[in-house]
Amino acid sequence: MVRRTRDEAAETRNSILDAAERIFSERGVSHTSLEDIAKAAGVTRGAIYWHFRNKSELFTAMVGRVTLPPEEMAERSDESSDDPLALLKAAAVGALKRTATDPQRQRVFDIVTHKCEYVEDMASVKTRLNEIKRNCVECTEKAIRNAIKRGQLPKSLDAKLAAIGLDAMIFGLISNWLADRNYVKLERDAEALIDRYLSCLGAGQMPKARMMRKSPAKRSAKSLH
Repeated sequence: MVRRTRDEAAETRNSILDAAERIFSERGVSHTSLEDIAKAAGVTRGAIYWHFRNKSELFTAMVGRVTLPPEEMAERSDESSDDPLALLKAAAVGALKRTATDPQRQRVFDIVTHKCEYVEDMASVKTRLNEIKRNCVECTEKAIRNAIKRGQLPKSLDAKLAAIGLDAMIFGLISNWLADRNYVKLERDAEALIDRYLSCLGAGQMPKARMMRKSPAKRSAKSLH
């Protein structure tokens, strides 16, 4: 009997979270009340308060059901890897591809980035999301420093800026893709996009002789004199 009660409570909680995810996605967080969520879930408002103190706590629980791209990047990074660049690439490509193929992650990311105003009782949620992003950048920076140490990237590279750039690229790609699915073929092009970014980070390794080679325009101009 106790087990059944616990199972029923868990089922009700998940129904509430499913309804919140759906209504937040359709109307936005600020335009959705707990009463709206209760009706969509087929429960009383009291049932919501039994599980969650307020909308902020409900929202946090809803977000916590999925692994957002920055969290996945942090989880898959390894600052001690023998091949940090390959691991970083796999983490970045994986974050993009899994987002492109997971409707729930897409909805939650869209709600978090486009459909929530982080004011008043939602301010604490923004603080938590900022912590996730900072952790991702820190883990990525450590991986890039390891790549520099192992000669995979040039010593002149600013690891922190490179990490911020990768985070911004991934965030921007997903955000723009969610707004317009024709912006990029996210699943198909994920690897090529990350490859291009990482190869640009290594551009400083280009041999000096090649970097100092005169451009065709300059050679042509010299031949005229």
